[in-house]
Amino acid sequence: MKPTAPNWREIVASKLVSPEEAVALVKDGDWVWTGGWTSVPPQLCAALAARAGQVKDVTIVNFLSPFNWDRPEVLAHWKVITGYCSPFDRKAAREGRIEYVPVSQFREGKMPPGLDHIDVALIPISPPDEDGWCSFGSGVFFGPTVSSIATTLVGEIHENFIRTGGGNRIHIDRFARVCEYTLPPAQAPIPPRTEETELAANVICTLVANEIVYDGATLQFGIGDVSAALPVFLEEKHDLGVHTELLPGGIPDLVEKGVITGKHKPHHVGKVVASALGQVPPEDLARINGNPTYELYDFTHTDDIRLLLQIENFIAVNNALAVDLTGNVSSETQGPLVYSGTGGQAVFAIGASTAAGGSVIVLPSSTLVGDTRHTRIVAGHAPGTVVTVHRGFVDYVVTEQGIAKLRGKSLRERMAELISVAHPDFRGELKAEANRLYGITI
Repeated sequence: MKPTAPNWREIVASKLVSPEEAVALVKDGDWVWTGGWTSVPPQLCAALAARAGQVKDVTIVNFLSPFNWDRPEVLAHWKVITGYCSPFDRKAAREGRIEYVPVSQFREGKMPPGLDHIDVALIPISPPDEDGWCSFGSGVFFGPTVSSIATTLVGEIHENFIRTGGGNRIHIDRFARVCEYTLPPAQAPIPPRTEETELAANVICTLVANEIVYDGATLQFGIGDVSAALPVFLEEKHDLGVHTELLPGGIPDLVEKGVITGKHKPHHVGKVVASALGQVPPEDLARINGNPTYELYDFTHTDDIRLLLQIENFIAVNNALAVDLTGNVSSETQGPLVYSGTGGQAVFAIGASTAAGGSVIVLPSSTLVGDTRHTRIVAGHAPGTVVTVHRGFVDYVVTEQGIAKLRGKSLRERMAELISVAHPDFRGELKAEANRLYGITI
């Protein structure tokens, strides 16, 4: 990994234009990829949105976007598709202004069905090194795959982007035009954890670290309040590996202490593998930058189930909105209303459960909405609720009340396990509902 070339502006001089000139390449009828999460180019998106009345029949394609496309002037002229709802487009997807495509199939080198038609791709990149190579920064996501299928690439250059190993690079020659990002560093919209959630997460992560994670295991950390807090609780373990989608904070500490070595992984031995960095503090970012231990790859690589099934010591730790008494997990809808998306949760759970019996779902046992407490271990999911992970691929459910061990258990045994980790205020009600809905007495 070579550093940024001091004269990088000279290298890109023939392509360097304003954001408005860069997106002028978008023409009537184009499908435009605008990225996901930390791989969204804010200035290019804003410049493109300003052209909504000038270009006809454009389709915007994104995935967990922190840029707000829910604008009347945009939706009056264009169609917007997302494969994973963010806080900005959740309401629009629920009300039909933005199209949501459920995505759970990831195969290396292929965009998921429904997101696989791209004419122009807007991609944030680092400045080039002296050989012309740029990085995708801290978020590779679908960058390499999108770049291989899009007819035209438009880049947004961020001077502060880090460089890593893996598939985290693209040559400047692939870009028709680039602009330079000149605003303050973009921040992903991550709401802070409540005090109650933080307390629950501490107990849950302690249970997972002490009772489920074992020396030599390879871990996946799901996005969310609880699972992303796990690394700090793993300091007593040995020779862990990491193969994940989003890399949480705290990993560099574990690498430097020898807790994470990756020596038992079947592929990418000795490397920390992810597609993007999650909520990582600046000091972690500095230690990852240029460090050959860290490899970032395309989402279609990290989440390819054919690869995951080869990890014989795999533990996948993911969050949920609710779990029913038989173990079915809902993580993407509230009743019939979309909340987020499947993302990689389903494939990681299937891969870990099949390869190692290591599919772990973590969540607080209840949540407080206003002054009313609601159970998150439910008798049955509300009508229209999407099951993100089938109960057959859920081995453990962990709340601050304890660990429910579901693998190989009958329905009666599963219900007893799950009721035991529900909030005490709801256990009597759940026992009654188990009898009413399923005819099972607990």
